Amino acid sequence: MFTMDQVSSHISKADCWFVIGGKVYDVTNFLEEHPGGEEVLLEASGGDATQDFESVGHSTAAQGMMETYLVGVLEGFKGDITPIKKETTGAKQEKTAFKEIPASVVKDNESSFFTKLLQFLVPLLIVAVAFGIRSFLKESQTSS
Repeated sequence: MFTMDQVSSHISKADCWFVIGGKVYDVTNFLEEHPGGEEVLLEASGGDATQDFESVGHSTAAQGMMETYLVGVLEGFKGDITPIKKETTGAKQEKTAFKEIPASVVKDNESSFFTKLLQFLVPLLIVAVAFGIRSFLKESQTSS
C-alpha cells in the first residue's frame, strides 16, 4: 500500500511510477517499449494517470499487460486487485521487438482504358446534350 506522496517521488526515467484506478504501477522497464513513446509515461509519472489512460482507449492486450507492472495500491483503495486473466496457452510468451518501417504510398499513375474512354466521351456527351437543347429551344421559338 502506497501514499500519493510516495508515488510522487518516482518521476524519472530511471524510476517511473503512476496511479491508474487506485492501483500503483512501476513502468520503468516499459518506457522504451511504450508505443506512444516514453515521454507520455514520464509526463504522467508521480501522479494519477487514470484519466489519461482511459481517454486514449487502450486495447485489451494493453490492459492485460498492466498486471506485469502493478506494484501495489493507493492508500484507501477499496477495489478489486485480482489479476486479469491472460488468454495464453500456458507457454511463456516472448516479447516481440517492433521494427520501425517507413510508410509509403503506392500510386498507380496509369488509368485504365475504360477510364480514359469515359474522360473523353462524357464531355462530348454533355456538349451534345447542350447543343440538342439549344436547337430544340430555337425550333420552339420559331414555330410560335
